[in-house]
Amino acid sequence: MVGRALPSLPQYRKDGVTRRLCASVHLDDDLAAEADRELTGDRLDAIGLTLGINFVALARHARVAVRRREALDRQLAALGALLVIALFALLWGLTGGHATVVQAGFYSLVGVLVISWWLVHHAESRARSAAQKVLHGQEKTEELAPPVEPEAEAWLNDLKRANVLPYADQAALDKPFVGSGHIQLGKVVVWQPIDVSKPAAAPGGGTQSMVPFDAIDLHTYVAREMEKISGLDGLRARNRLYVLGSHAYLLPDLVPDRTRRPRAQIPKPLVQAGLQRPGAAMRTHLCLERVSEGGRMVVSMYARAILNRPSLSWEVAVYAIPPLHGRFHVVDRLPVAPFARWRSLVAYATLRLWPELSGAPKRINERGRRRRRSARFLRKLRRDITKQHVIYDYGAPDSLRERYGDWDQAGHNELADAADFLNRLQQGVLTATERFLKDHKIDTSSFDKAQQIITQTYNINNVNGPSNIGHGGTINNPGGPQGSGPPGPQGGGQPPARP
Repeated sequence: MVGRALPSLPQYRKDGVTRRLCASVHLDDDLAAEADRELTGDRLDAIGLTLGINFVALARHARVAVRRREALDRQLAALGALLVIALFALLWGLTGGHATVVQAGFYSLVGVLVISWWLVHHAESRARSAAQKVLHGQEKTEELAPPVEPEAEAWLNDLKRANVLPYADQAALDKPFVGSGHIQLGKVVVWQPIDVSKPAAAPGGGTQSMVPFDAIDLHTYVAREMEKISGLDGLRARNRLYVLGSHAYLLPDLVPDRTRRPRAQIPKPLVQAGLQRPGAAMRTHLCLERVSEGGRMVVSMYARAILNRPSLSWEVAVYAIPPLHGRFHVVDRLPVAPFARWRSLVAYATLRLWPELSGAPKRINERGRRRRRSARFLRKLRRDITKQHVIYDYGAPDSLRERYGDWDQAGHNELADAADFLNRLQQGVLTATERFLKDHKIDTSSFDKAQQIITQTYNINNVNGPSNIGHGGTINNPGGPQGSGPPGPQGGGQPPARP
């Protein structure tokens, strides 16, 4: 019965992945430092697309977590110095028989340990409270942490609507669509050419007058109609210019200052130009991105209309990103009952007291060395670019969302949804192309023949078919090339080291 009234079942939060990442940076110091450097650090290379993550919120929470850790280390380092002084005083008093000095040294020693224990306990309590508030709170995620630098937030906001992306040179060999996850079926496909030179037959006999069109018109039509045709609510369709990282400087609108990071948005005519006449390692693709419920999986299709009259074909590549790695579910296992929480925090502070206290100077020195090393690298690089005209690779190597994915976390429902998304995207492009040709009075008999060859079912992890991504991302594609899945527990592996 159409329009029947049914109760509402619980739904995933639309910002679930963002909240889980923001919660995790409060509990994982290394993750917080990595996100802070990635999103707000001084850099020349681009970063991968947001893909369903609110980068502004993540940057804010990462900064809070980093500052909390730095403040704790400074306090512990100072207390560590007092601990050494108290220990020497105690030993001197014992060897010299000075009872007053022994007593003062002993109480100072105990006092330093107690204060250090409390600081570790308090910092962990704050971190857990912040993580649980982010994950379960009703406020917007970005409102739960203070802003970072305005210019950094402006750049991250622009990235949400990026219409250009430089990709790292090393990705040019196999995957210019950096950060989009694992390619399905292990290959990029160019669909069967379609003859678009014949006019459609007129109802009363004869032929109709064809309506002129170009690749820009076709891309615009497909982008506008895809959500409705595919039935994928929330589908994001956008034309985006992909540029080889070492060629990015050739576009002044992309890199107006060669000593600064590239922009995330460029004038629309430049994006269109990448369709009409691709440049040197610069091509525009129609990017169709669908984020599943709660952001658990991301599927993407990248299509480029190749219009070389009298034929039209599509270059198509499809990708998928699995759910977040299990490390991001630690916040779910934190005790919340008052006594259990108290006992857990006491145990944590007791076990971590000495490693935290003794390791504080080393952590401070390591952060300082890393910052100085990065600053020296950037100074030298900027000097070389300015004075020696060095060509720099501005391309992004991957994305945070891809880096933190893990195929082992993908259940049957997620895999089935992803396969459905990919099939709908493929069929949607075909349907939109057919309607576009009919609207432009072009005979579609060639399209009908080509469609029988083009149609390819995408099945993930043995869901509904033999061509699939197997356990861990390994492709099983009879008759097709083999590929390997994401290496390591984090899915995308680690990006190239950059100081």
